[in-house]
Amino acid sequence: MTPLEKIKQFLTTKNIIVGLAVLLALSVGGMIYFYSQAHIDPAKEARADLDRTVAAVGKLIVLPAEETPTLATVSDPDKLKDQSFFANAQKGDKVLVYSVSRKAILYRSSLNKIIEVAPINLGGTP
Repeated sequence: MTPLEKIKQFLTTKNIIVGLAVLLALSVGGMIYFYSQAHIDPAKEARADLDRTVAAVGKLIVLPAEETPTLATVSDPDKLKDQSFFANAQKGDKVLVYSVSRKAILYRSSLNKIIEVAPINLGGTP
């Protein structure tokens, strides 16, 4: 059997239809994935991250009930090493800042542990 005959035998109607169906499924799947990634709402994601962090930390320590904290993520702990609050911080740690209660909490989600708690001074009267 020659190579041309082998190709003709392989390219039957059934194989062509199956190949096109697989190609169509991959194309539609890719379009759905990229469409969903393009429509992620950053504010909604940030709120979900805050809610998850507050819920996790709230299981470890009593949090101010009537206050919504500000959430920050440690991205470069080397820049913060001169501040005692961040002495043991690692990349990815979360900081909950309660401005009314004047409290900051450093939380490490990978260990589910509070690393540091400190009072904060926002420059107002004590």
